[in-house]
Amino acid sequence: MNLEYALVGDMSWQKQAAWQTPDTPFMSFAFWQALSDTGAIGEAAGWLPIYILVYRSEETNTDKDNMQPVAVMPVFVKGHHQGEFVFDYSWAQAYAHYGLDYYPRLVTSVPYTPISGQRLWLAVGESLTTEIIQTAIAGVDDIAQQVGASSWHCLFAEPKLAKIAASSPQEIAKAITNNHAALIKDTTQKAIKNKQSLPILERQGCQFLWQNHKLSADRHLNPNHNFFTDFEDFLATLKAKKRKTIRAERRKVAEQDIRCERKCGEQITDSDWQAFYHCYVMTYAVRGQQPYLTLSFFMKLARSMPEHLMLALAYDNTGEIIASSLFLYDNPDSEHSTLYGRYWGALADYDSLHFELCYYQGIEFAIEQGLQYFDPGTQGEHKLVRGFIPTTTHSLHRIYDERFIPAISDFCRKDRLHMAQYREQAHEALPFNADNMPIFDSSK
Repeated sequence: MNLEYALVGDMSWQKQAAWQTPDTPFMSFAFWQALSDTGAIGEAAGWLPIYILVYRSEETNTDKDNMQPVAVMPVFVKGHHQGEFVFDYSWAQAYAHYGLDYYPRLVTSVPYTPISGQRLWLAVGESLTTEIIQTAIAGVDDIAQQVGASSWHCLFAEPKLAKIAASSPQEIAKAITNNHAALIKDTTQKAIKNKQSLPILERQGCQFLWQNHKLSADRHLNPNHNFFTDFEDFLATLKAKKRKTIRAERRKVAEQDIRCERKCGEQITDSDWQAFYHCYVMTYAVRGQQPYLTLSFFMKLARSMPEHLMLALAYDNTGEIIASSLFLYDNPDSEHSTLYGRYWGALADYDSLHFELCYYQGIEFAIEQGLQYFDPGTQGEHKLVRGFIPTTTHSLHRIYDERFIPAISDFCRKDRLHMAQYREQAHEALPFNADNMPIFDSSK
């Protein structure tokens, strides 16, 4: 029995197998359907999707219409870098300098969402294996050949995927079997095989993750027995100066006659969603930009996956909503249950309100729900000093013009060293007291 792949342009493959629950809400079919239905992905948005179906083939079964997928990886054909959060502008400039076209390029990611996690959907009973990944990458190479892509970029990949995919490129050759392209025709098998020797380069980044456990009672980090009891319990793990700063920030919000509350799922009304979206649009308007996502997108999430939504709202003294922050979250019983801070906006500038709605309300909610982690999004030493621990992110890159590989490979190598140093320095700046200071692990 071998693994083969097929390329399709829609999500009809969902009906061909029972699928595992993904590790984040952002890989749920409901989230992707909302992106598709509201035009956030598609040719008009510059996110043209192609899905690589990995399936097992048997000599006794030659009916391709009844093939049973074991995994699916999304790939977008793109002519821009918008909504990605891992930047390769300098690579595009290098191509342009030599009169070459960097576009189109291929991207595997959750659109507009810098959240680490799975990048393949797996059928029930399957696990992420070297063979599955290698077969999927063979499909990527096929797409690149057909559309003339300069490169492939897998963004915010889970560590296991990054480790396997960045292994010896010769291993990928073992995964090539017969190609069955349902979307793209005229496959040139020789051209695909010529790409097998190309390396997959890894870049690493840094994001900040809040962890719901005390270290003083258990230096081996047993989070299931060391959750914080409330926000003050968390503050007790910080140095006195940092505790004082956070308490002062929360007081400033109250002193402006601002009241905050949280609503979950079906508690969030249509008027709440409209007020939230007004705030969200303002985040882009101050930079002269249009938002990527529409009100219709958020309303579809409200209908299709309410059990994963929490909205933090800020009211002025007249009862009007003046700021809001939307979070998604895992089932608290899941293996690595996490709260994800995603979309924020305010109608004006209020002292410390961003910290309250985007961080402190999230921390309180994670504690109340027994969630193990809180991922507040990209960037920011301002997260670090509020107890968010630096963690490693991974992205994978495949360059199809061999002339550029040495320079880009050297860039990635130096970038990994720089980010490792940055994470270590950031770790040293954490605000925890001596009993609660986590041990630095360069692999995380």
